[in-house]
Amino acid sequence: MPTTIDNVDGLHGLLGKQLESSDWFGITQDRVNTFADATDDHQWIHVDIERANTESPYGGPIAHGYLTMSLLSAMFLQVLNVRQASMAVNYGLNKVRFPAPVPVGSKVRLSAELIAVEDIVGGIQIVLRATVHCTAVDKPVCVAEPVYRFYR
Repeated sequence: MPTTIDNVDGLHGLLGKQLESSDWFGITQDRVNTFADATDDHQWIHVDIERANTESPYGGPIAHGYLTMSLLSAMFLQVLNVRQASMAVNYGLNKVRFPAPVPVGSKVRLSAELIAVEDIVGGIQIVLRATVHCTAVDKPVCVAEPVYRFYR
């Protein structure tokens, strides 16, 4: 269940709070291949299963870091629900790192904490400390500070 608030102004009350985690998202070879096609990034460590199984230091194909990052939006929808926002937009990222690879066949999920809340014209801007965890590795696979804007 996402953390739910009634309106945009309620975001102030979430500053410093840990939100509920998202569901697990499967990282399949089909998902990786579709992302490779969408971005024209067909590096063999992602899409050449045989070569990745024999030559990759990761022991098999891995997801693109940017694929993992792109899932932040879908995962974020599962951790925070603002009932009376007219619109929400992804405003960008302050920081992003990929400390560990995401093996194909694993699952990822988001845990997030609100670390900044700022009034803007027509709404509120928030910054999260977003950590993406993976079933296959102990370290986080993505640590980022996404910025979202919610409008009244």
